[in-house]
Amino acid sequence: MFTQRNQGIFDVSGQQPESLALSKTFLSSVFSWMFMGLLATAGMAWIFADNAYLMGLLYSETGMTALGWVVMLSPIGFVLLMSFGFQKLSSGTLMLLFIAYSVIMGMSLSFIFMAYELGSIASTFVIASGMFGAMAILGYTTKTDLSKFGSIMIMGLVGIIIASVVNMFLGSSTMDYIISFLGVLIFTGLTAYDVQKLKRIGSQVGTTSETSRKLIVMGALTLYLDFINLFLFLLRFLGNRR
Repeated sequence: MFTQRNQGIFDVSGQQPESLALSKTFLSSVFSWMFMGLLATAGMAWIFADNAYLMGLLYSETGMTALGWVVMLSPIGFVLLMSFGFQKLSSGTLMLLFIAYSVIMGMSLSFIFMAYELGSIASTFVIASGMFGAMAILGYTTKTDLSKFGSIMIMGLVGIIIASVVNMFLGSSTMDYIISFLGVLIFTGLTAYDVQKLKRIGSQVGTTSETSRKLIVMGALTLYLDFINLFLFLLRFLGNRR
């Protein structure tokens, strides 16, 4: 996730028209890159799910292959590389890493077509899109500072990560249900918080400098992760398994 969760740095109240124009342009670029990433992910997931040979490279009768484990775990490395390398990497390199990350995420998410019915995936995607869009609008338009709310959501995120690790050993279906429900709430809230945060950043940096271009990519990564996690938790919560 986007690690630079600066809280309370910028004041969104009383913004001047010039600042509002800058934030709109900045957010437009962020959402463009986010949608590009989602398109790459969805396309790659469908290509793999629709090709038995490609799926066989990731999964075998005995479980996940070595390549499958690499594909499953490498997105974490991409996020860490982009986050910790923000200062040293160029905007062009970050853009390439984001696209590569989106493609590999599509490969790793191809498993959902094996686990869930296609209609269930489609309906959950529509629901996730509606929830994400509503919270993005709320985050952009609200005058309330969501910094404290965002801090609570981040603490909740840490909590469900720990609970998920524990449940890997317990295998409790009840705990899995609770984690999925809380995951939906947390990433719904984080969407509003992150959009407001990016609006603040955009009103200060614009889109023309090297730093602003890097922030655009990292902002796209933040919202991409919010949407993907919201979708996956909703799928676990609402999806019909095969």
